[in-house]
Amino acid sequence: MSEKRGAKILARRDQIKLGAFLYLTGHHLAAWRHPDTWAGDQLEHYTEFARMAEAAKFDAVFIADIAAVRLDKAEAAAHSAHSGVSHFEPLTLLSVLAAVTNCIGLVGTASTTFNDPYNVARQFASLDHISNGRAGWNAVTSSDPNAAPNFGHAEHVQHADRYKRAEEFADVVAGLWDSFDDDAFVRDRASGSYYDQSKMRVLNHAGDFFQVRGPLNTPRSPQGRPVMVQAGSSDAGKDLAARTAEVVFTVQSTLASAKDFYADLKSRAQSFGRSPDAIKILPGLFPVVGESVSEAEEKLEELQDLILPIVGLSLLEGLAGRTVRLADYPIDGPLPDLPLTNNQVSRQALVVELARRENLSIRQLYKRLAASRGHLTVVGTASQVADEMQAWFEEFGADGFNVMPATIPGGLRDFCHLVIPELQRRGLFRHDYSGRTLRHHLGLKRPDAMDMLSPLAPAHRGLLAGQ
Repeated sequence: MSEKRGAKILARRDQIKLGAFLYLTGHHLAAWRHPDTWAGDQLEHYTEFARMAEAAKFDAVFIADIAAVRLDKAEAAAHSAHSGVSHFEPLTLLSVLAAVTNCIGLVGTASTTFNDPYNVARQFASLDHISNGRAGWNAVTSSDPNAAPNFGHAEHVQHADRYKRAEEFADVVAGLWDSFDDDAFVRDRASGSYYDQSKMRVLNHAGDFFQVRGPLNTPRSPQGRPVMVQAGSSDAGKDLAARTAEVVFTVQSTLASAKDFYADLKSRAQSFGRSPDAIKILPGLFPVVGESVSEAEEKLEELQDLILPIVGLSLLEGLAGRTVRLADYPIDGPLPDLPLTNNQVSRQALVVELARRENLSIRQLYKRLAASRGHLTVVGTASQVADEMQAWFEEFGADGFNVMPATIPGGLRDFCHLVIPELQRRGLFRHDYSGRTLRHHLGLKRPDAMDMLSPLAPAHRGLLAGQ
């Protein structure tokens, strides 16, 4: 794929895409206990993170969401920043970040299980206007059962039903974003015409989960539509992503599995009549970077030593699908057989495969997952991290990465100061922004109104006001 590792790539003409994943105090389970992490959770911390990522020319800041305190593991939650407690709701926070940055994309999470399409469409269209075209919506089906009782459900919605709802939800949101043509708002003072009624569409959607009239009471946004992001890796999740997503955040721990996922998802996109280039695949990357290998390893070991067993077991139980109580098994014994879960289906499969492949004990497994929760982990020098990223990129395991700093701000600072210059030296990453919108950064086309991503589109066409 290239003359040699570290040389400028030859086969791919694009460059690596990078998201900066802002997650609480850092992605390592014990990050909050480490001195390289912010104490507390203040707005200034988030604005500094976004500005640091923008100075390094990241494509986007990525913010996940948690809609519940993890009461099923209350004692463990009380000892962990990964407890479900977060000071800021994503859209509120991203609106602030839009005001203190100029170019970096702003991707936030909103659940298709616990929201309504009209509100989500309006919120992200507003963020796109506020940011002058930098918004992205990460559509999730919400795997955490703790959230269900907060939204009127006695128990968590079944996995298959969550994805059926998500498909219709995404179609409705996309249709609402196309309520007006780009040039509908003429605002002609002389004639008194504010908008051209013939360039407005009433959705009139009636489906299995939603009845939404529309139109959205927002002009078409700068990007046409905010960028659609999705993170499912089950078969249902991959079908949803292949049909609706433009960026896919995925959990892959080996290049072989990443290449399989990449090829599968791009092929599924083609089966829905989409170009493979219309989807950018960004696996999570957990980098621990040092000036030397030993320094990087020491950084990780410092964090590993801060993990309380009760917290490690709780994390593992959650990632394994919440089907067994692992405290009932020897902590230095093997992972027991797990019943199938209704929660994180694809993540449970990844956890079991990792434990069996590497013959890990329960303690060894939670220490592995405490760092990256199953994502690609690279511990070493900037050159070693860049080597791994380049291999995944050139061998079509990734179009880029969602970077998951172990600690915040220290982990992001290390990546920006050490890895970014190495990627730039190799010609793998930009030196500066060449545009202002998230679509431009990612190399995604701006969709025309009613250029829908799904087979639902013809049903919306021509539904003009009054018809």
